[in-house]
Amino acid sequence: MTDIKAVVRAEHPDIVLTGTVTHDRTSKVTSVSEAGTDPTSGKFFYRIESGDFDRFEDGLRNDRTVGEFERVIETRDEEAIYSFEYTDEAKLLSPVVSAANGVILDMKNDGSAWILTIWAPDRTDLVHLWDYAQQNHIDIDLLRVNDYDSLGNTDAGLTDSQREALLVALETGYFEEPRDATLGELAADLGISQPAASGLLRRGIKRLVMSSLVDDSETPD
Repeated sequence: MTDIKAVVRAEHPDIVLTGTVTHDRTSKVTSVSEAGTDPTSGKFFYRIESGDFDRFEDGLRNDRTVGEFERVIETRDEEAIYSFEYTDEAKLLSPVVSAANGVILDMKNDGSAWILTIWAPDRTDLVHLWDYAQQNHIDIDLLRVNDYDSLGNTDAGLTDSQREALLVALETGYFEEPRDATLGELAADLGISQPAASGLLRRGIKRLVMSSLVDDSETPD
């Protein structure tokens, strides 16, 4: 079995935050994959760039996919970290990917559409995402896909500790939405502190993405 990294474009007005980025055309939204989300809180974190946060938040208030939201921290001018709670009307792609034992490594908007970078154990696992998209009238396109050796059999520049942290996180459901394991539980399984576990995941995901992008460098976007 050979695992894959796929880049997918998806578009539907009820994909979470679509109404907001349509209202604020200056906004750029990127998932914060290493954020330690408490699965019981239902909060999800995104890095937001916007030329006008008042306009962005007006969009949030009128976005039927968003419940509560909070500007957690402003990292610099025109950039901030937000936490969101989704409504039942939101169409979520990450649970479908997680159910197929995959992981969304990155999610960002392209206008009102969304670009997802997905790791999955096998090409056939993408069928689940396509079935969900068809059932929910979501426009979806496969932009590119690359084959890799299994995560357990390749280093991709990973250290042993990073590989172990990623595999344990995958097995315990840390990457699912909502998460089946907290960062504290993951750290306990690894026998390390929460900051150390967060650092291993963050650096491990970064190495996986960088390794994938090197392979993609000769492929036009």
